[in-house]
Amino acid sequence: MDAQTSSDTDIKETETAETPRKSRSLAPLKMVYREAAKYPSKVMLALAALVITAAGTLAIPAAMQLIVDRGFGEAGGEAADIGRWFRYLFVIVFVIAIGTASRFYFVSWIGERVVADIRRKVHRNLLRMSPSFYEENSPKEISSRMTSDTTIIETVVGTTISVALRNLFLGIGGTIYLFSLLPGLTLYLAIGIPGVILPIVFFGRKIRNISRDNQDRVADVGAMVTEVLSAMKIVQSFGQESRESDRFGVAVENTFDTAKRRIVLRSVMTAIIILSIFGSIVLLLWRGAEGVATGEITGGTIIAFLFGAMIVAGAFGALTEVYGELLRGAGAASRLAELLEAKPEIAPPARPEKLPNSARGSLSFRNVTFRYPARPETPALKDFTLEIEPGETVAIVGPSGAGKSTIFQLVERFYDPQLGTIRLDGVPLTKADPADIRDRLALVPQDGVLFSADARDNLRYGRWDASDAEIWDAAKAANAEQFLRDLPKGLDTYLGEGGTQLSGGQQQRVAIARALLRDAPILLLDEATSALDAESEQLVQQALDTLMAERTTLVIAHRLATVRKADRIIVLDGGEVAEQGTHAELSAAGGLYARLAKLQFAANQAA
Repeated sequence: MDAQTSSDTDIKETETAETPRKSRSLAPLKMVYREAAKYPSKVMLALAALVITAAGTLAIPAAMQLIVDRGFGEAGGEAADIGRWFRYLFVIVFVIAIGTASRFYFVSWIGERVVADIRRKVHRNLLRMSPSFYEENSPKEISSRMTSDTTIIETVVGTTISVALRNLFLGIGGTIYLFSLLPGLTLYLAIGIPGVILPIVFFGRKIRNISRDNQDRVADVGAMVTEVLSAMKIVQSFGQESRESDRFGVAVENTFDTAKRRIVLRSVMTAIIILSIFGSIVLLLWRGAEGVATGEITGGTIIAFLFGAMIVAGAFGALTEVYGELLRGAGAASRLAELLEAKPEIAPPARPEKLPNSARGSLSFRNVTFRYPARPETPALKDFTLEIEPGETVAIVGPSGAGKSTIFQLVERFYDPQLGTIRLDGVPLTKADPADIRDRLALVPQDGVLFSADARDNLRYGRWDASDAEIWDAAKAANAEQFLRDLPKGLDTYLGEGGTQLSGGQQQRVAIARALLRDAPILLLDEATSALDAESEQLVQQALDTLMAERTTLVIAHRLATVRKADRIIVLDGGEVAEQGTHAELSAAGGLYARLAKLQFAANQAA
């Protein structure tokens, strides 16, 4: 576990170091903008509400000027006049309240919708990826991106962007208003604006890089939690709770250290900007107070200028905080964009060749050599040639690592061989649509992989339109009918995460029933009865014998007693065919198969 974690960390650190160099701006958020642009009516309504609230906010200083100069001015305003200007102020406040509520609704709606769309698009693309993609990218880390990073984007779209635009409007509009009010004083204020922008640009780039690193560290924590909790029985069985706690503590501290660097930078940036803005305002107010004392400026004007300057200062000051959040969003968007833009190594050709309408179930391997991407130095299969006739049952045996499971991976076109050709019913797999290939295959894996769903959905995963009657027929053939009927709600019973409500043998029988229900011309059995007790194995084997009689069947088996009836047995060793023949022929030959059989049968007799 340590080695794997170290390797993953090295990869992520390399990505963290390199990726930000490609884009040190808000450019990754273009993906988010494109998604939001699909809902123009909502975007326009949100912008309209935003402009209204910004305009209402900027109208407050003008209202204060009227109240002071005309309500309490030199002419001595009457009560009715004072009430008139306060009603004007109340209308402004009402408009701001309605506009703010509308803005909140529309931007929140857009935020939720955009995140939902991005999640769906990323998930759809992930479903297209071949297994080699998940050898190089941890599913647990991907899961973290789909949750934590999308949450950041949701905040950015639903809050941060609208706040940024609002403050930008307030800052620009407020500056224009101040120029119209007191151009001389406002000129001094404008001179201080570069003092705000330059720190944003300088610190912003550093903050974005650290934010990306921080999100990677958070993903590490999420991946570690998932890994350990998924293997809790192993952790506790070997008494590794303390070690896993320490390992998790290190990951959490790494996350905290990275976050601390980001916090320090943002704190320094905020201090510099606030000092620049409010220091300028103090100097401007000092000059304004002198103007009031000499009669050059009215009291209402200086009050309006004060409120306007506070709005402008607050807007530009808030932009520093908002920019930091936008940079975090850009980091999250870039990580999701990597998943969204990933291209599957196994994809349908531009013009796929159609498989014959009448499925025969023949398979042909000719001089196939294959190396896994994660282990390019070691061939899993070397110059492998095998012809499988329709309806033939071929068993594949051999020591661990001999290449047995690799054959299944290639048949399902999860990978393509580096050399050689594989044909299904005469059509090269590389020229066919992978979906068409897999439609003619039914797999029973070594471990009965079930989903967090009810029994019915797990069974009909092999054929989603199957009726309950067909489901029960398949369950009966797989010797799963009795325990399924005994479940509290029958087929409607929720089986738990990964089918935890069932025993290992029951899970395997559900997987066999699922394959039976698919009714495909080629059956792939990867140690299909390994998790069954002797009695269940015998009953299931009888059902499989009936099924295999009408189909091409490939059987991977470590327990050689299960392959005695196979038409042919292929013995693999080191990715090459060492022997082939019937059980009787191979036993008499005295080769690898005979030695393996002797060891297993002797062990069974001793037991």
